[in-house]
Amino acid sequence: MDNFKIIYRILKHLEASLDCEHTDIEAISPSRLGVTRGRWEQLLIMLQDSGYIKGIICTQSFSDDKRHLTEPIAPVITLKGLEYLSENSVMQKVAKLLKGIKDMTPGI
Repeated sequence: MDNFKIIYRILKHLEASLDCEHTDIEAISPSRLGVTRGRWEQLLIMLQDSGYIKGIICTQSFSDDKRHLTEPIAPVITLKGLEYLSENSVMQKVAKLLKGIKDMTPGI
């Protein structure tokens, strides 16, 4: 699966979790998203580094090339993450509209 689709699914779930007392982390687990644990960890770390989520703790030992997540894993979407979702959904709607116009208009 495309990394950006995975990122979108993670952020979308965290946005929906704002209404809940606790975030169901299993809903965005590596197995549910169809990725390896390593890729999942790195995507969450990138999301936090970029300011889209907060609430994860990373560690790195001398023998590791990459940082890894430490329990508890409790990501929360940030305002920047909400903005990403908003912009992404608007762009998807525009793309669908343009595709529809292209399909209906011969010669474009």
